[in-house]
Amino acid sequence: MPYNTIKRILPKDFLIKNETFLRKIIYLYYIGNSYHCPICDKSFRKFLLNQRGEKLCPSCGSMPRDRRLFAEFKKEYSGNDIIKLLDFSPSRSLYRRLKKSRNIQYFPTDLSTDFIAEYQYDITNIPVEEGFFDYIFCYHILEHIEDDAKAMAELYRVLKNDGKVFVQTPFKEGDIYEVPEAKTDEDRLKYFGQADHVRLYSVKGLAERLEKAGFIVTIKTFDQDNDLGSSKKDTILLLKKN
Repeated sequence: MPYNTIKRILPKDFLIKNETFLRKIIYLYYIGNSYHCPICDKSFRKFLLNQRGEKLCPSCGSMPRDRRLFAEFKKEYSGNDIIKLLDFSPSRSLYRRLKKSRNIQYFPTDLSTDFIAEYQYDITNIPVEEGFFDYIFCYHILEHIEDDAKAMAELYRVLKNDGKVFVQTPFKEGDIYEVPEAKTDEDRLKYFGQADHVRLYSVKGLAERLEKAGFIVTIKTFDQDNDLGSSKKDTILLLKKN
């Protein structure tokens, strides 16, 4: 398979630097009409698989959660108005698409510098005035934040009165699972399965915390979607100001 061969023989830094060009080549092997990616607007005959078994778009490299997020965003935003969009730790596929959008003033931010971004905002202290953003993507962020109440309050502060926030984290059944004494990477890996996680949310528990911060929360749960390449249920929390 060309995709796996390229990954095997070329260094990771080279792949990232030349990703756009290489994906154009890879896509030639997958052109077809079986699936369509809402992010790059390309159709193809089958998905690629990453190491975790997630289905990637062969054209832009988007994961199922990226495609779902963008599809839901398009339902909320007509594309006609000029908006400001804040995106925490953006995926490369969404970054490239949103940077090209004429009516979107895009604010990609990543405090860790692990992602492509122009800003390094601390989610607990975002340096903009109140009601600055029309939309916010907060995907797989809050589980990394020790003071999540402060982060949620800050998201509420910088959102416009008619704005919306898209939130997702890994979820578990039951209650939110936290171990306050888990401070080291080793402990967090032991308790939460990842060294940089500080808790495991449940959908209900996260929604309650966001409501306490002032948001109106709509829980949107989606079944497996073969067209988007999603092989399991997916949940997004859509937030509005109360």
